[in-house]
Amino acid sequence: MNKTELIDAIAAESGLSKIDSKKALNGFLTAVSSELKSGGKVTLVGHGTYQVVSKSARTGINPKTKAPIQIPAKKVVKFKPGADFII
Repeated sequence: MNKTELIDAIAAESGLSKIDSKKALNGFLTAVSSELKSGGKVTLVGHGTYQVVSKSARTGINPKTKAPIQIPAKKVVKFKPGADFII
């Protein structure tokens, strides 16, 4: 499912127009991004938790040349699904 299909599904489930569904989805994504960028985490009961975790630097291997390369440390978003979210 892509973003357009998700907007269509939100509109169908909620009874909102597609324009309002798009605004709601964009607002949700902006709010989550802002909170994660500020170092916080977002917990939605029944859905799950979004948080930023730090990955340490490590040595990898270039698959083409088999030469070792250094992969720098970085921060990534981690999602842990809630108990009600499991399919």
